[in-house]
Amino acid sequence: MSPDQKAQAKAHVDEPVVDDLPARDPGLPESVEIYDTTLRDGAQLEGISLTVDDKLRIADELDELGVHFIEGGWPGANPKDVEFFERAGRELRFERSTLVAFGSTRRPRGKVDDDPTLRNLLDARTSAVCIVGKSSDFHVTETLKTTLDEGEAMVSDSVRFLHAAGVRVLFDAEHFFDGWKHNPEFALRVLEAAAEEGAETLVLCDTNGGSLPHEVEHVVREITRHFRDDVKVAVHLHDDTGCGVANALAGVRGGAVQVQGTINGYGERTGNCNLTTIIPNLTLKMGVRTLPDGRLTRLTSASNRIAEIVNFTPDPQAPYVGSSAFAHKAGLHVSAIARRKDAYEHVDPESVGNGTRFVVSEMAGKATIDLKAKEIGIDLDGPALTSVIDELKRLEHEGYHFEAADGSLELLMRRAAGWTHPFFSLESYRVIVAEGEDLRHDTEAIVKLVVDGERIGRIGEGNGPVNALDAAVRAAIGAKYPQLSKVHLTDFKVRVLDTAKGTGAVTRVLIDSTNGRRSWSTIGVSENIIQAAWQALEDSLVYGLLHTAE
Repeated sequence: MSPDQKAQAKAHVDEPVVDDLPARDPGLPESVEIYDTTLRDGAQLEGISLTVDDKLRIADELDELGVHFIEGGWPGANPKDVEFFERAGRELRFERSTLVAFGSTRRPRGKVDDDPTLRNLLDARTSAVCIVGKSSDFHVTETLKTTLDEGEAMVSDSVRFLHAAGVRVLFDAEHFFDGWKHNPEFALRVLEAAAEEGAETLVLCDTNGGSLPHEVEHVVREITRHFRDDVKVAVHLHDDTGCGVANALAGVRGGAVQVQGTINGYGERTGNCNLTTIIPNLTLKMGVRTLPDGRLTRLTSASNRIAEIVNFTPDPQAPYVGSSAFAHKAGLHVSAIARRKDAYEHVDPESVGNGTRFVVSEMAGKATIDLKAKEIGIDLDGPALTSVIDELKRLEHEGYHFEAADGSLELLMRRAAGWTHPFFSLESYRVIVAEGEDLRHDTEAIVKLVVDGERIGRIGEGNGPVNALDAAVRAAIGAKYPQLSKVHLTDFKVRVLDTAKGTGAVTRVLIDSTNGRRSWSTIGVSENIIQAAWQALEDSLVYGLLHTAE
């Protein structure tokens, strides 16, 4: 979104909704700053490779969400981050967030005046910087191969230099919790050196991710009691013990007023503190303000959009923002929710931009089907309900699995209500796979469709049959339905249902898709794997056309 578009959008938005918070423990801070490091720490996850355009889009999305700080990367570390900060200054106009450049302290026995890392931080022209320094005596003596006095001087000199240059300084105390356990006197010396030279925030980092909640709360409380109100204390927790979010909650209970983490918990090894979980936990459970009023409802869409940009399939079971977070299958749960939504939901799904979902299978009764239809916005009378139940039982007996294919289920229910999709009808398709001299397999698909009475045939080439069929359909109808360009396949699964039949077995194909705002799954079942794939692909495209605006 361009700066002008953002300004126009802001001008048409009503006054923000004030979030209704629960009672807060008097010992907790009234609010906590959210510091997002998806663009640096999150990008270290295996499989993520962000372009500069990707980083700019994610930064814009984070500003829309309303996080306080966006860590953009390490200027000077690589050409990509250099370009990002150059373009960010020209192309991004943040309404809510502060962009932060990340770097390290000066080198051992070096001078701040000619240190390239510190110079690059200033050249990034951000109003705030975050520098990392060793707070563990082990890492100073064994990794940096220098003295503890020099390790402390590296921090104090660097913070003094940056603070004197007029930028806000956050100090990231690397390996702090491990350092505190081994030598608390030195770990505290490093923090005091940063605070005395002008650091506004001391970030206690569990770099190896090995701490547990009771340890984090105790250590953070010791630090906040020592510094009182002289400086802000933040926590940066990794998830190596599976306690990243729990540790962050413990850190806030210990007095931290800033939490650092990443969207969807992206990060090296097992990931970082997941902001899509910690934010609603702090706000909806503990009464601590995090995002600006009215922004919490954007959490689910931000999670999904950023997952799309990094090309990762969203975790359906992610707390709060996952597609299964408020999904109900058991008949007892469904009947109770029909009377009281809060019977089996710990928060209102809409508070985080999600929604209640009823999962339907062949065991579903009329009440479940009726609730699902109402959720979608379909009016099913008695005969239509019976038709849906009979069709579900028949298809699931054949191998369909509709609780994993919400998109195909909705289309089935719409057809039972008399709906016929108007987008296209299939006349025929053909897939050809040829092996070239270089042993590469070239795949070509030919589809013949009827659109508004016109017969259209197109050829598509791709990396396999499904990709080729998808390309051919888009070539045939893409001009008429430009919104199709927003629909992307994110995952493709094939399962053999009756392995005893060998190559003649029935196969089930599941396709996951997204338009950047919502995700859906579709299904196909056949003894012919290409036919099963076509069924799932056709449902995916029809659902996408139905729910994606131009």
